[in-house]
Amino acid sequence: MSAPRTARRFLGRRTPAVIAMSAIVALTLSACSFGGDDGGGTNGEGQGFPDDGCTHVTIATSSEKVNMLDALATAFKDSPEHKKLGTCATVRPINVSSGNAARYLTSGDDWPSDDRDLWPTLWSPASTVWTDRVAAAASANLVGDPKSFTRTPVVFGMPEPMAKALGWPNTPISITDLSKLCQDPDGWGSVGKDIWGAFKISKTNPNTSTTGLSTILMQSYEASGKSADLTSADVDAAADFSRVFEECVIHYGDTTGNVLSTLYDETQNGSNGSAYVSAVALEETSLLNYNQGNPDSHTVQPGETLVPPKTKLVAVYPTGGSMWSDNPVTVLGADWVTPEQRTAGEAFAAFLQTTEAQKILPTYGFRPLDESVPLGKLFTANYGVDPDQPAVTLPKPDVDVISTAIDQWTQVRKPSSVLELIDISGSMDDPIGDGRSRLDGAIQGAQTTLDHFRPTDEVGVWAFTTGISSDAGDGIQVLRDVTALGADGEKLDSSLDDLHYAQRNGTPLYDAILTAYEAMSKRAEPGRINAIVVLSDGEDTDSTTSLDSLIAKIGKSTKEGGSDAPVRIFPIAYGEGADTSALQRIADATGGQLFDASNAERIDLVFASVINNF
Repeated sequence: MSAPRTARRFLGRRTPAVIAMSAIVALTLSACSFGGDDGGGTNGEGQGFPDDGCTHVTIATSSEKVNMLDALATAFKDSPEHKKLGTCATVRPINVSSGNAARYLTSGDDWPSDDRDLWPTLWSPASTVWTDRVAAAASANLVGDPKSFTRTPVVFGMPEPMAKALGWPNTPISITDLSKLCQDPDGWGSVGKDIWGAFKISKTNPNTSTTGLSTILMQSYEASGKSADLTSADVDAAADFSRVFEECVIHYGDTTGNVLSTLYDETQNGSNGSAYVSAVALEETSLLNYNQGNPDSHTVQPGETLVPPKTKLVAVYPTGGSMWSDNPVTVLGADWVTPEQRTAGEAFAAFLQTTEAQKILPTYGFRPLDESVPLGKLFTANYGVDPDQPAVTLPKPDVDVISTAIDQWTQVRKPSSVLELIDISGSMDDPIGDGRSRLDGAIQGAQTTLDHFRPTDEVGVWAFTTGISSDAGDGIQVLRDVTALGADGEKLDSSLDDLHYAQRNGTPLYDAILTAYEAMSKRAEPGRINAIVVLSDGEDTDSTTSLDSLIAKIGKSTKEGGSDAPVRIFPIAYGEGADTSALQRIADATGGQLFDASNAERIDLVFASVINNF
């Protein structure tokens, strides 16, 4: 077993590999839940788990399974599999996205945490797609012998009135049908719902999300007319079909949770979410969580009351078939796993296959592999699902086909036009605890995400504080106009470095956002994801525009009947002094999302998560 390492401090530019490792650390520390005898709860950052005298077994898992694995860990304590162990064992899940975990495991490094308790013995990604990729890219021994223990299909979740407008549930709906609705210039008007505007889809980034990866494979299956034996040549031939489908995407993201949370808030406020999104590619279990009032599939705390949405989502199972997330579990072949942990991990993995464990799964919206186990009350029309669907199961393609699909998505994904608006007020000189100032972190966060953009994507960078001016307006310094990136990545990298020497004064946050929004709205195109990323570490101190006036001016384009090229704002609340309440209102007004970097050391991770939307 390798010894825990001291956390490395990065004073220079961080590489994409380091961002991936940082993502694992941050997600691990911020979303751990106790299992076994310890009850429910959220682990404090950096505090690890309490020592209960038992062998400690951490299972890294995708977010939607944390609640379920907590319950399974508790049941394991009373199982015959546990009783056969020489000593007791406590299994505790931690939330790490499947794609992030896969990228880290292929890096060949130790698990990036000072806390040895957070290094996983078991891994349960959403799909064996990820274990296959790690086995191919690193070592088959590292991922051991993955075995699925539950499954959930990938579907399109639609607000029920929208699905009914397409003939649901009596009329079969295919991905081709959705694609045609995307292409139709009348949008929802083609089915008599002019007020709903364009047909809009939300999908996740296939580099980090199982759902996003499954969806692009389902598109290739649809274009090829196949229901099995998908090849790389089929994927290549599907490029034009997929490109059209991507044109309807509002924005991408790491998980469906953020999109569903925004949709839920819109629905509860009375708009039914119709101006935000028409269909969300997601797992059936996420749809079930949404309809119960848990849109982000968070760890439900004892005593927490969930409020169902006013308008539920219903599952559209494409007639061409669905991929399934087959949720494997495996004991990692990493050198940090002790013999005692391996034995306990194998016992827990065996327990997951038992009838007693399988009976727990439907309660959490997952389908058991044991067909003798009843699905229960969740798997009904009341919660928007059909237990007899999908009628067609699309098999997982070979690893090389999956790689082809991911590479193709990079080329066919919807183009973006993004303005990064960076606060350079005086407080940005404050340290963040890892040898960097806040401004260092912001600059490096922006620099390390440049590789995400294609040459045809439009990227601009503005900085704001008092006492400066430019052609864009007072309080604004233009580092780069919003134009196609082309081969300017290195030049922009250097321009970002120039911010180290900029004067830093007050915080005209609202004025800067309004100026940026008006500029982006003038150039926004329907065929692009038009967005502003705002990074601020404080409250507005120097604007002539009030928050209410700002909200009134930026919120029009995302309402029903609004612009067909809305500009969405994605604020990053940077450090503990950031005005999260105001930034949340700004994000909500435009259909964007607020990202939390209150722990300023997480800025690299957060910047990467934001950019994954484009």
